[in-house]
Amino acid sequence: MLYEAAALGAALCWAVAGLVSASPSRQLGAVAFNRARMAIVFVILSAYALLTGGWSSIGGNHIELLVISGFIGIFLGDTALFLTLNRMGPRRTAILFATNAPMSVVLGWLLLDEALPARALAGIALVIAGVVLSIVFGKRRSQLHHWENISGPVWAGVLLGLIAALSQSVGSIIARPIMESGVDPVAASALRVGVAAICLTVLMQLPLHGFRQRGKLTLGLAGWITVSGMLGMGLGMTLLLFALRGGEVGIISTLSATSPALILPVLWITTGERPALGAWIGAALVVAGSGLLFMN
Repeated sequence: MLYEAAALGAALCWAVAGLVSASPSRQLGAVAFNRARMAIVFVILSAYALLTGGWSSIGGNHIELLVISGFIGIFLGDTALFLTLNRMGPRRTAILFATNAPMSVVLGWLLLDEALPARALAGIALVIAGVVLSIVFGKRRSQLHHWENISGPVWAGVLLGLIAALSQSVGSIIARPIMESGVDPVAASALRVGVAAICLTVLMQLPLHGFRQRGKLTLGLAGWITVSGMLGMGLGMTLLLFALRGGEVGIISTLSATSPALILPVLWITTGERPALGAWIGAALVVAGSGLLFMN
């Protein structure tokens, strides 16, 4: 069960990283937070790839696709993800981001001619039902923690969350043939993250108030940003890659998609407020739907 445990560990890392990111992202603003996060992770991953020789696995024919994948999957995807986090809170963001699973299945059917059986359609329906249920009925009136508050129109937060999930799916599909060719995953991740960091830096130079840094980047904030980046993009992705080495792809993919369910007890412990019944049922439907999507 070692590989299965690693997949669950990855999902738990992503759930905790969402909670760790919530306050720093609000303090700095989504774009500034994500730029700092990407810069820190880029330095760490690049150093590791340099020490292990991973950079040598990237050929000239790989760079263009990895740059495009990084632009769509990480720059657009992660920026939309943290904009969603600031608007919808970590629980709703996790449930919205889980829609990248059915999106990947549909894109694989449209672009890669992969099968889309009735089981997959049922899984997609379950995920959508879980997302709607979790957002509409996922909060009790007695819950007062600011993570359960919604900032701005609900439709805007939902749209940003779906854009984040779609960008992640498209970025992964673009990168898939590169990774199948044997490119070192750490070096590929470093390149993709570096592209995102550059794009975010350019974005912050635009004369738009929403893209400016809100607060001062203190040493304490930098520490939390580092924890967030290494949990989500460092430890989480490493555990997933390890799990895929020896586990069945369908089982590993399903277990790694349990973040919407795992985040609920973590939220309960962190805030002291028990999540509403609708949140538990919605998360369970998302996990069950993901299981149908990845079932062999």
